[in-house]
Amino acid sequence: MSHSSAAPHDSHVQHHFVDSEQQFESAKLGMWLFLVTEILFFGGLFVAYIVYRAWNPELFTKASVQLDTMMGAANTAVLIFSSLTMAMSIREIQLNRVKRSIIYMGITILCAVFFMVVKYFEYTHKFHLGIFPGENYTFTGIDDPQASIFFSIYYMMTGLHGIHVIIGIGLIGWLMLKARKGAFSSTYYTPIEITGLYWHLVDIIWIFLFPLFYLIE
Repeated sequence: MSHSSAAPHDSHVQHHFVDSEQQFESAKLGMWLFLVTEILFFGGLFVAYIVYRAWNPELFTKASVQLDTMMGAANTAVLIFSSLTMAMSIREIQLNRVKRSIIYMGITILCAVFFMVVKYFEYTHKFHLGIFPGENYTFTGIDDPQASIFFSIYYMMTGLHGIHVIIGIGLIGWLMLKARKGAFSSTYYTPIEITGLYWHLVDIIWIFLFPLFYLIE
């Protein structure tokens, strides 16, 4: 559905844009630039992971055993499904089916909440065992003086990812409220599509994190 069908005087078109099409393209470009900075940010952490794993291959293999692969796999499946529901919400608003779009966004939020609940149980179980990041690490189940390195990187990367999931929940929730007030339609759905791009990045990052931490052999 083309965004150019909206007239320049539509209320959602800011004064410095010629029409809805130009505003949409500018917003999309801005989001892609933001996503590039996010990729660079996580890229630095991925480099740290690669370096430390190259230095301590046996440690990473032993430490990954302490992670719950089933929980990680469940979270992976849930996030992949949430990408589908977010895409469906965009499709429904393009067809001017606002209620269905809201429902799909709601399902996406439920998936994200499920993801965070699983991470909560994962984290609390590790804390109970004494698996903390850095110098607070007291777990004795791994015979390696540098065992905390793996878990410090684990907490840093999965924790940062979790923050992005929480931000996504807030953004999608805000979109649902705006949609209920009639802010979006088949002629204007830019915020939903832009947020969808962000959510897909969050999902893709986890798809990389899951095998790097949970499936080490």
